[in-house]
Amino acid sequence: MQHFYTGIVKNTGYFFIRAAPLLSKTKGNGVFWCVIFCCFLMACSPKYNNVAQPIEDVGEFTYTGSSLVEDEWWTAFGDDQLNILMDSALQSNFNLAATWQQFLAAEAVVAREAGIKWPQIEASAQSAKNFPEPDFVGGENTQLGLSASYELDLWGRIRTGIQAEKLRAESSLYDYRAAAISLSAEIANTWYQLLAAKEQLRITETQIATNEDIIQLIRSRFVGGQIRAVDLLRQAQLLESTKEQRIIFKTNIGVLENQLAVLLGQQPQKLLEVETAILPTLPKVPSTGLPLELVRRRPDLQRSYALLLAADRDLASAIKSKYPRMSLGARGQLRSNNFDNLFENWAYSIAGNILAPLFYGNQIKSEIRRNEAVKQQRLFEYGQATLTAFQEVENGLLQDRMQKERVANIERQLQLAANSNKQLSVEFFNGFSPYLDVLLGLDQEQQLRRDLVTARLRQIQARIGLYRALAGGFETTREIPIEKEIK
Repeated sequence: MQHFYTGIVKNTGYFFIRAAPLLSKTKGNGVFWCVIFCCFLMACSPKYNNVAQPIEDVGEFTYTGSSLVEDEWWTAFGDDQLNILMDSALQSNFNLAATWQQFLAAEAVVAREAGIKWPQIEASAQSAKNFPEPDFVGGENTQLGLSASYELDLWGRIRTGIQAEKLRAESSLYDYRAAAISLSAEIANTWYQLLAAKEQLRITETQIATNEDIIQLIRSRFVGGQIRAVDLLRQAQLLESTKEQRIIFKTNIGVLENQLAVLLGQQPQKLLEVETAILPTLPKVPSTGLPLELVRRRPDLQRSYALLLAADRDLASAIKSKYPRMSLGARGQLRSNNFDNLFENWAYSIAGNILAPLFYGNQIKSEIRRNEAVKQQRLFEYGQATLTAFQEVENGLLQDRMQKERVANIERQLQLAANSNKQLSVEFFNGFSPYLDVLLGLDQEQQLRRDLVTARLRQIQARIGLYRALAGGFETTREIPIEKEIK
């Protein structure tokens, strides 16, 4: 015998309308049609809001070069040891590995949310024994059943929510790529700081040997009464000052080696096996391309834009929460007081539910306003990130050009200082110049030699900053399995 039941049940903020057939102890098929006119109370579903670019009339960069920027930008230096360090760090750095796990967690959230689109099926089993015998009247102690529920995504509320999670997972991938670029820049900076410190140490060792030889020379002249004691003391002071520089550079080398080891995912106590190298000659200035190309290329800007799109989908999903929801449910059970006739008594039901929000204490409207505010926040953040990216490129171009001029200027100063010292030395030995002039010239020349190494390091760091500002995401070994799964 077929039974139908209908009912309207009031809940907080919603009215439920339910129509379903219930069949018991029959072999016929239950056919139902839920009341669907409520699904068409609204003529159309809400549309996506437009996501406009936050910056209009984007101009070109003030200066550009000719060479192309490779994805693995550090290869432009032609440094094999740096390439080896990069490969090791991209695989072993713990911070980068943690960022990758963050992306995998975001992917798992997408898979979890996508499961809502599918029917939810559950199995249940129940068995009991009543005392005293016979069983309590109406008590069906043994039950086996299956139940299923499914929400029809009429307005796309579930679909837009899944799209938002996919975009957030995509932003996590861009976050990983941006972290890889930051790590590569930090590795390159640390590596060339280490090379500069070693070069400074070599220069300082040479200067110490030179100053010791000069002390021996002027000491013999002091015995002969050709030089004053104060000149000997000043030369000794210069020697000690140079030895202090040696201590500083040795300390810097140790600190930088420890820093580089940690970036490579190794303990700082482990000595790095690297060959002695010199600071590289810089290649040509890279081409900046168009600003809009930079926006499409940089992973941090792609991340910001993905979060903006996710906020837009969240807003669309919140708007669609105002519309009725329809869900379907089915349930089948085997019931009996004992196992002997368990499969002789069975029943199933199929139901359809319509959930139409009428009053919910202004919560839905407040959630929509919140999502609107979040979307505007993401839009402004995207605009600021874009401006910051343009600033980094302009700063990199300016610093690269000016630091090149500074290096050339120090080289000219050093050449003049060396020529001046040669002349002063000749005049001193011929008795035409006091030793103080020789001492000041020697100190200035030695300082300029160390300043030249520092200036060349600053020039390399400026180029690294420019490469980082122009770099797009590059593929790491962790991303290869993900790409294979997508294909």
